[in-house]
Amino acid sequence: MNSGEQSSLARFFIRIDKMIEAFAIVLIIAMVLIVFAQVMTRKLFNFVFFWSEEVTLLCLTWFSFIGIAIGFREKLHLGMDVLENLVSKTVLTILDRVIDVVTFGFGLYMIVYGTQFTLLMSESTLPATKLPNSIQYVVVPFTGVLCCIYATLQFLGKNTQRYTEIDDEIKEHDA
Repeated sequence: MNSGEQSSLARFFIRIDKMIEAFAIVLIIAMVLIVFAQVMTRKLFNFVFFWSEEVTLLCLTWFSFIGIAIGFREKLHLGMDVLENLVSKTVLTILDRVIDVVTFGFGLYMIVYGTQFTLLMSESTLPATKLPNSIQYVVVPFTGVLCCIYATLQFLGKNTQRYTEIDDEIKEHDA
């Protein structure tokens, strides 16, 4: 694969990434607006939209799981910075690869068991919206796929972080 193909592939994945992030932002905005409307209609008119709690829960579930994948992409998982000063660069590299493999395994787990559970729940419907119950759980294998992609890219030495300024701000604050 030449560098032109590789950069177009990278641009493709970045576009997908941006769409996933935009969807997460839409979910959180929708959730806030629905909850706001629910509170206002309840307090002002003693009325609540019958679907509001269910849709809010769906938005929260999807936002949370997409956030897990973004967290893995940005390497926001728990880490022990104190090790960086105590062990060699080689050991740190090995530990990073172990983390990538474990993350990939976690992603596979989410794909396999999330798919099984999603299929199991496809027989029932949500009470208010009458949507298939599986819509709440299909985000689990989706997140698993994203985790596997990010873990593979990180294992191959590709930097998946898009928001390095956050890490820089944290380091400046701790200094």
